[in-house]
Amino acid sequence: MLEVKQVSKVYEGQRGVHQLDFTMERGEIVGFLGPNGAGKTTTMRMITGYVHPTAGSIMVDGVSVHEQGQRVRSKIGYLPETPPLYPDMTVQSYLKFVANLRDVPAREVKLRVSEMVSRLGLLGRERQMVRGLSKGYKQRLGLAGAIIHKPDLLVLDEPTSGLDPNQIIEIRDLIRELGENHTVLLSTHILPEVSTLCNRMLIINQGQLVLDGSPQHFGSAMGDQFKVSIEVKATAEQLHNVLTPWEKVRSEVIQASDANTAKDTALNSDSAETVKMLLTGENSEDFREELFYLLSGAGLPILEMKKENLSLEQIFLKLTTTEATDTDANSADVDKVADAEMDQEDVSSDNDLSSISGTSTSTSTDASSHSSKREDSK
Repeated sequence: MLEVKQVSKVYEGQRGVHQLDFTMERGEIVGFLGPNGAGKTTTMRMITGYVHPTAGSIMVDGVSVHEQGQRVRSKIGYLPETPPLYPDMTVQSYLKFVANLRDVPAREVKLRVSEMVSRLGLLGRERQMVRGLSKGYKQRLGLAGAIIHKPDLLVLDEPTSGLDPNQIIEIRDLIRELGENHTVLLSTHILPEVSTLCNRMLIINQGQLVLDGSPQHFGSAMGDQFKVSIEVKATAEQLHNVLTPWEKVRSEVIQASDANTAKDTALNSDSAETVKMLLTGENSEDFREELFYLLSGAGLPILEMKKENLSLEQIFLKLTTTEATDTDANSADVDKVADAEMDQEDVSSDNDLSSISGTSTSTSTDASSHSSKREDSK
C-alpha cells in the first residue's frame, strides 16, 4: 500500500530526513514515533504530497506521490495535529465543502456526509457551528473530513493531543475501527497508545529510521540482559543461600511476605515465607530452565516465574537519547526552515486548488458559510 524508498529531505544544507526506507501493507496500523525534530512531520508531509523529497521515491498503491500527485491525493486522508476546520461553518456544511474539494461525486455527497456524521459520532450536531464544538468533537470532525473520500491510506498526526482521558479513549476506539478498512500511519508521543492500537511501530531519530517491528517483539529482543521475576515459597535468606554461588545472575529481593498474614515484612526478615525477586543475567541468554532445576533441587517451590521485557519507554529512550548537545538546536533550525518551505508550498497548493475547483478557497468558504446560515434558519 505505502512504499517509502531511500527518501531524504535537505533544507538549506541541513538534513531533515536521511534515506528513510519502509513499507506498509493494507490493514496495518503503524505507530510512527520519534523525539521532537526527528523528522516525523517532514516525513508525513512528504507522504501526503505537501513537501517534495530531495531524493528517493514514495508510492501509494503503486502510484508515485510526486509524479502523479493529484491522483494520489484521492488515495490519502491526512489529519494534522490541529485539524484545518472553518469555525463559521456548521458540521454539515464543512463536510459538504470537504467532499466537494475531494471530488466526491455530487450524487454521493449527501450520503457520504450522512455516513460520516453517523460513523464519527456527530449525530445531533450537524447544524452546530464548528466554533462551538469541544476539542474532542473537532477531532472527530477532522477525522470525518480526512476519510470522507474513502482513502486507502490514513495519516494521523497526534490525533489525541490535548484531549481529556474520556476523549482519548473515544478517538482511540475510532482509530481502531478505521484500521479495519484503512491503512493507518499514526504519529504520537503517547507511547501506551502504540501498544494499544498498533501492530507495528517505526521509530525515527535525527532523520533516520532506527527501529521497525512489533512492540511486543522489541520488548524482549532489545534487552542487553535477560531478566526474570520470580515468587518463591522461601525466606530471603534461603533464596540467597541458593542463588549467591550462581555467578550467572544478579539477584534483588523486591518483596517479602508472611504467608500466614499475607502482610509484607522487612526484606531481610526470617519470618518472611514468600519472596519476590528480580534476577538479571550477565547477558541475553535465557536461564529460566536452569533456574527452575536449581530451585526445585533445593526444595524451594516456585509460585511464579515471569520474563521481564523492556517497556516501550525504555526502548524509545535507548534508541533516541544522544549525548550530542547541539542536536536540539539543529533540529529546531531544521524545523524553522521546513516550516518556511511548507508555507511557500501551501501557497502553491492553494493556487493549484483554486484552479482545479474554479474558485478561490475563501470564496468557497464564504459560500459554505452562507449555506450554513440558510441551514440554521430552517
